[in-house]
Amino acid sequence: MMITGAQCRAARALVEWTRDKLAGNSGVDALVIEEFERRISLPDRDVRDTLQTALENAGAVFIAENGGGIGVRLKLNRSEVKRIGVLENEGGIVGIDAVP
Repeated sequence: MMITGAQCRAARALVEWTRDKLAGNSGVDALVIEEFERRISLPDRDVRDTLQTALENAGAVFIAENGGGIGVRLKLNRSEVKRIGVLENEGGIVGIDAVP
């Protein structure tokens, strides 16, 4: 799956990163990121993969087209997963979504 500029912008918001922070963590110039997010230009596949990987490492999860459209969401941290498990008190596996 290749991320879109809108997904990149949304993922940055979810992980609370500025463009400069994403640039620093990905090695991609902030201007390239801005032009991608604003649909001015489309970076090559390697650059988009690099941006996606950096954002995923920060906790973003990219959702492919699944009938409801593409999207992005934020992984839960381990503390949140544990609290949800306690609140639900249903047992079962709840940690598969935890950020390592």
